[in-house]
Amino acid sequence: MLEHVPHWLGALMRNVRAGHAKLVSVQDGVVTGEGQLDLTSPAFAEGARLPERFTADGEGVSPPLTWGEVPEGTAGLALIVEDPDAPTPQPLVHAIVWDIMPQDRFLAEGAIAPDAGGDAHDVGRNSYLQEGWLPPDPPTGHGSHDYVFQLFALSEMPMLDMNPGRQELIEAIRGRVLAVGLLTGTYSRGEEATITAGPVVAPA
Repeated sequence: MLEHVPHWLGALMRNVRAGHAKLVSVQDGVVTGEGQLDLTSPAFAEGARLPERFTADGEGVSPPLTWGEVPEGTAGLALIVEDPDAPTPQPLVHAIVWDIMPQDRFLAEGAIAPDAGGDAHDVGRNSYLQEGWLPPDPPTGHGSHDYVFQLFALSEMPMLDMNPGRQELIEAIRGRVLAVGLLTGTYSRGEEATITAGPVVAPA
């Protein structure tokens, strides 16, 4: 949808952004534990450009993710992917996945899909009110956008609706976060950029 925004309009809105201060992981009371998760992707390095395959300019599948050990007492994990550079009041939600088992250490490529077609995880609503991965689709000329993958290790897994949205997830995990892992990929249109692959990690 946003690929149809003309370059001049994208450039005009270049400084209109939701802001990193509105990411779920920095909201008051959400993260109470001090633990950190080692979240990475074999497809791109931290802070590097997302390969086109994972965006609206390519196949639009979700990228693979891997992470290390979780804290003792972890009942499950939840993931949200947000774009804080979107020209919207709140960060644009690209994916929500919850009820990830504590023994899991990866999400395969394409796993963030509607519940009927993805892995055995519960997938919530993105900002387009649809289940699954919302492929990055920044306006041309708007500059580089960050896509922040936020993985939370939870002390208990709350009951949520079948298709939870951003606010439902925030309220459900508030005060239950033992550790958080952050991974940022970038994407832009109308600018030169290079792709840097992430570490090659074999799923456990």
